[in-house]
Amino acid sequence: MTENNNNELNKEVKRRRTFAIISHPDAGKTTITEQLLLFGGAIREAGTVKAKKSGKFAKSDWMEIEKQRGISVTSSVMQFDYDDKRINILDTPGHEDFSEDTYRTLMAVDAAVMVVDSAKGIEEQTKKLFKVCRMRGIPIFTFMNKLDRDGREPLELIEELEEVLEIDAYPMNWPIGSGKTLLGLYDLYHNRIEAFRPEESNKGERFISLNSEGEIEGEHKIKKESLYKQVLEEALLLKEAGNEFSEEAIATGKLTPVFFGSALNNFGVQTFLEIFLQFAPEPSSHETREGEIVQPTEPRFSGFIFKIQANMDPRHRDRIAFLRICSGKFEKGMDVTLSRSDKKIRLSNSTQFMAESREIVTDAVAGDIVGLYDTGNFQIGDTIYQGNDEIEYQELPQFTPELFMKVEPKNVMKQKSFHKGINQLVQEGAIQLYKSYHTESYIIGAVGQLQFEVFEHRMRNEYNSEVIMTSIGNRIARWVKPEQLDENMGSSRNMLVRDRFDQPLFLFENRFAMRWFSDKYPEVELTSLL
Repeated sequence: MTENNNNELNKEVKRRRTFAIISHPDAGKTTITEQLLLFGGAIREAGTVKAKKSGKFAKSDWMEIEKQRGISVTSSVMQFDYDDKRINILDTPGHEDFSEDTYRTLMAVDAAVMVVDSAKGIEEQTKKLFKVCRMRGIPIFTFMNKLDRDGREPLELIEELEEVLEIDAYPMNWPIGSGKTLLGLYDLYHNRIEAFRPEESNKGERFISLNSEGEIEGEHKIKKESLYKQVLEEALLLKEAGNEFSEEAIATGKLTPVFFGSALNNFGVQTFLEIFLQFAPEPSSHETREGEIVQPTEPRFSGFIFKIQANMDPRHRDRIAFLRICSGKFEKGMDVTLSRSDKKIRLSNSTQFMAESREIVTDAVAGDIVGLYDTGNFQIGDTIYQGNDEIEYQELPQFTPELFMKVEPKNVMKQKSFHKGINQLVQEGAIQLYKSYHTESYIIGAVGQLQFEVFEHRMRNEYNSEVIMTSIGNRIARWVKPEQLDENMGSSRNMLVRDRFDQPLFLFENRFAMRWFSDKYPEVELTSLL
């Protein structure tokens, strides 16, 4: 690569900002995603997940079951430009049943935006997702949403955020009222007030500047409000007793900047986006399995597959592997090596996403997310690279399923579509597949019940295969080494099965059954996934 090309690559990589939006279901994550896309000119209007009757659905929800239920159950990927930055947003499923998909998505981003419902505060699912972010040490930005509704006291929300998630918080702005009394935001970072209804309170001007003391100069409608006096006192308290602002603490995930606003009313979102882009990191380096650190600006192309999705377009039976580019530049038609099999592959068909609309991508750089049309070459966690020296990035985590179902085709004449559907959905990582040791019957495992509903729905609608599913309930899955296995160890209380890689494992009825087994066979080592 010439010096000119190198400079161009460095410049393009520095423009990238790749982040995931995480939240509890119904905190407004998809709504805020849409508003961000609106600012980037990627969509002309923001739909709402609630508007089922009008037929307008969130632009980032594409699967039929998502439209019916108004929830995100898969991670969407969207790209747009704003303020000379190229932004990749990964909108993750908030539903806890899909934590594995979210977990893998968080491995492909450089920052996270956490959306919190200001009426409900920190919810259980938010805690789990937050832990993953903390584990990776990535910056976390918090958006306290739904300020247009009556919610909890902002000080209470900040305290809960710090105590429950064990992270320092720095409020970038502070609400002046909430719900029906909402007047605006006291912007501590810019030393200004952002009016909620500027046409009523500020002659159409969105911002009201403050003097060096943090007060409005001269006569103003808002000055007469008791809420204004209250916010001045609270702002003084925050300045004197709050955490210090530190770019370094934000970059290492130790301090979260907190923004208040209302995504539905598009209030406070643009200010949030502009500050986020100022402090969100450029693409980070990635570690290989051998411990080598690969920098994003290295000229040699490499990346890993963090998600596979079949049938994103029902009109075309396609299968797309989502690639996080870790280094170098992607070019259409380039030849790469798949590290798992050492197979050479030509990347001739690729795409970038804006929910249901796609564009053929001819080039992309480290930090970007690219969709590769896949005929069955890729698996989740695969590394692809250019050149002769092998690169293999660290494994992506898998969760140990807790719920299990026996599954069989309703129509035995449709075995082909049944097997195709099961194999594709398993490769996506939506469910995990097992076969009983003796009868070869199929058993699927999942982290939550909703995954089974999605599986059944997609088998019927995408693969034209009705299935019969019989619950075998909660089980504890533990793998064993083949050399330690005796097939007579299986019983009704510890079902012996094989995973899709032909590795043996037991599905224990409960912890008592697992302890009984360990006491009887102390030499057998039982292992789990995450």
